[in-house]
Amino acid sequence: MSLALVISARDNVATALEPLDAGQTIRAGDTTITVAEAIPRGHKIALRAIAAGEAVVKYGSPIGTASSGIAAGAHVHTHNVASTRGRGDLGVRPHTAPGGPGDVSGAAGGPDSGATARRIEDPSAPRIAEPPDPDPIDTTDGERPQ
Repeated sequence: MSLALVISARDNVATALEPLDAGQTIRAGDTTITVAEAIPRGHKIALRAIAAGEAVVKYGSPIGTASSGIAAGAHVHTHNVASTRGRGDLGVRPHTAPGGPGDVSGAAGGPDSGATARRIEDPSAPRIAEPPDPDPIDTTDGERPQ
């Protein structure tokens, strides 16, 4: 059984399917990596070194930016990744995975290849309006309308 899941070939992180111990060697996708520190189940592990300011890529798309350098095999989480997900106060940051949609570096696809940055809304905000009450009470006289 694989101990970590890589979702896309563009990913630079994998998700631990079981708790991982420091010094353990695992295979994640096409990468063999030595775990640098204990990583809880469900958390991410760096498949290669990720420089400060570089996009952290999962699902083939950026999920945040490394706030500090991350070594191969290190735990990737909120302590070393700045994410706009769920943070409406941070606005939009135009992250692009190398070679992925929207990459303007000349790698696969170029500037006209697809996705652009989109605003990420506050997850606590209502998503849809409540449907109107099918049997409202007329508040002027307390009687139901005819």
